[in-house]
Amino acid sequence: METIQTILLAMIQGLTEFLPISSSAHLILLSEILGWNDQGLIFDISLHFGTLLAVVFYFKNDIYQMFSHSHFKDISTLINSPLGVITIATLPIVIVGGLFSGFIEENLRSPFVIALATIFFGVLLYLSDRKAHLAIEKKVMTVGLGLIIGLSQILAVIPGTSRSGITITAALFLGFSRTEAARFSFLLSIPVIIAGNILGIYEFSRIEGMIFDYSDLLLGIGISFVIAYLTIKWFISFVERIGMLPFVIYRIFLGVIIFLTL
Repeated sequence: METIQTILLAMIQGLTEFLPISSSAHLILLSEILGWNDQGLIFDISLHFGTLLAVVFYFKNDIYQMFSHSHFKDISTLINSPLGVITIATLPIVIVGGLFSGFIEENLRSPFVIALATIFFGVLLYLSDRKAHLAIEKKVMTVGLGLIIGLSQILAVIPGTSRSGITITAALFLGFSRTEAARFSFLLSIPVIIAGNILGIYEFSRIEGMIFDYSDLLLGIGISFVIAYLTIKWFISFVERIGMLPFVIYRIFLGVIIFLTL
């Protein structure tokens, strides 16, 4: 793989993983437009590992608090703790993604599906963002609310949906502020990315004779980490002031462009 391909894919992954515009759609489309061959499973894993490092580093204090001894007093306290809520909210996407990953790979990675999902879920994001103006008091994340957001995350298996986009949309509809919605979405990404990487490593271990360049992997991890960290930091400070409208406009514009090129 050429160095420019490594750099561009890592930058796109780092930039789009946590923005509500779908990282999978952009990676697929970029390769389609530039005529690149598939970059390989192990490279995908390395890019996701870079974004995982970024979100863990950014939320290191929150993660430390999640594992506080006070949350492990009894089963009820653990389930209703932030760690318990995120764990339960993660189960739907892990189950669905694990069972249907092959079907998704074969049937849903088309420009038509990407364009349709990009526009449709962009409109949903806009409608939920309008509701966010009504979120005045700080809302407490419960197991029930977390599970609803986790169930919405199942839709992220459709390329063009955006995992962060659909979870932020669900949280906004449930009455959370933009900042609260974004923070929960990003924290929820941690176990999802870990589960995806474990599945990817398992699938990679079954492929014989795979050759890859360690320098490409390390470069991809480094670039995706830096870009993802800066994106998280910027997005959280930006979204409460400006809202989701710029991303909605971008999604609709991108979807229309894809439709016109079909």
